[in-house]
Amino acid sequence: MPIRLVLADDHYLVREGVRRLLEMEPELEVAAVCGDLASLLAAVDAERPDVVLTDIRMPPGDADEGIQAAEQLRETHPDVGVVVLSQYTNPGYALALLERGSARRAYLLKERVEDLEQLVAAIRAVAEGGSVIDPKVVDVLVAERARSKESPLNDLTPRERDVLREMAEGKNNAAIAEGLVLSERSVEKVIHSIFLKLGLAWETAVHKRVKAVILYLAEAG
Repeated sequence: MPIRLVLADDHYLVREGVRRLLEMEPELEVAAVCGDLASLLAAVDAERPDVVLTDIRMPPGDADEGIQAAEQLRETHPDVGVVVLSQYTNPGYALALLERGSARRAYLLKERVEDLEQLVAAIRAVAEGGSVIDPKVVDVLVAERARSKESPLNDLTPRERDVLREMAEGKNNAAIAEGLVLSERSVEKVIHSIFLKLGLAWETAVHKRVKAVILYLAEAG
């Protein structure tokens, strides 16, 4: 079965160009195209796609509608993946996309559209429940955190790496505890230790969790 897509971009030429590229791939099927947030959400309701591929900026606000769509779909269609295409390397946008979980989410720079193989790989990964962050965005975030050539992840114990891997899969503390046969209290202690070692202890609760996951994905990738 092909991966069914809803494509959203408010620029007609861009939208049609991307649609034609995607339709060249036998494993993809473009079920609908749209140009604003409202029509995107309506198309998902009607078509029930596997993945949404959306520009970050669309009407009505031309701000971060792609991320808004991802958040609304997390509530209404949690099994639908979202790939956000953006011109921004600022990690803040990727953090906003992932702050409630990284599963079935991808944040890519628009220039990746020129590399169809990479774009299709990201769509496939999201459809399978994974996460993808554009390497350039990861580089910016890692550069902010790194103070030496040594990865801060090297300081983590095997147990801490296990927990961080589970976090990267979008699991909450209860699910991590169940998967690793630990108490939730033990998981909380391990996560606190991870934040300390990665220099994230003073970040906000949401952002330090997401930044830890992105650092893990950067090394794993």
